[in-house]
Amino acid sequence: MTLQNCKINLNKVRVINNPVISLNLCTMRDKNTDAQGMRIAARKITRCLLYEAAKNLPLVDTEITTPLTTFTSKTIDNDIEIIISPILRAGLIFTDEAIDILPQATIRHLGMYRDEQTLKPVWYYNKVPMEAPNPDKFYVYITDPMLATGNSLLGAIELYANKGIPVDHIKCLCIIAAPVGIENIQSHYPDIEIITAAVDDHLNEKGYIVPGMGDAGDRIFNTL
Repeated sequence: MTLQNCKINLNKVRVINNPVISLNLCTMRDKNTDAQGMRIAARKITRCLLYEAAKNLPLVDTEITTPLTTFTSKTIDNDIEIIISPILRAGLIFTDEAIDILPQATIRHLGMYRDEQTLKPVWYYNKVPMEAPNPDKFYVYITDPMLATGNSLLGAIELYANKGIPVDHIKCLCIIAAPVGIENIQSHYPDIEIITAAVDDHLNEKGYIVPGMGDAGDRIFNTL
């Protein structure tokens, strides 16, 4: 299923396209890029995506005293819970950059692997608390480099949405997305926002994104 054949709402897909992302995306796509090069490029793209995603965080007034004067400025509301939720293992590449940008965030790992026969996710780890008190105060960023079938990401979204966290407080960050995966997510959560560096053409018979970059986890962690 190609981009032309999918029924997707591109208004809910924010493709971040700038020269820094373009340069590093080419690096990640190149079959000759080694694991170190993959990791460096992924972190640079991650930083760009996270800056865009964080635009939904609420701001409050705060009084600041500089060496010259005291004035009122804006800052992120301290009375919120920010969660970065990487889908293991490839999603881990987002973690260091996320903590650097949002040091007040909590990291909640989600472990899923793809059954190569059914292409369905199989859970093996869930580091998410059972309760989310005051769910309107939660802001969640689910990270996974490749949005292929969308099944793993859908499982992660459901986990948080079922706790009452508003869908518009849940953002999905990926480096490359496939149209069929976007369509899968939007068929269940039409208002979810997907933030990505690229929307590619289709999936092949093995469920890999084309043109894509191959298996992101294997290439990033040098387990080919």
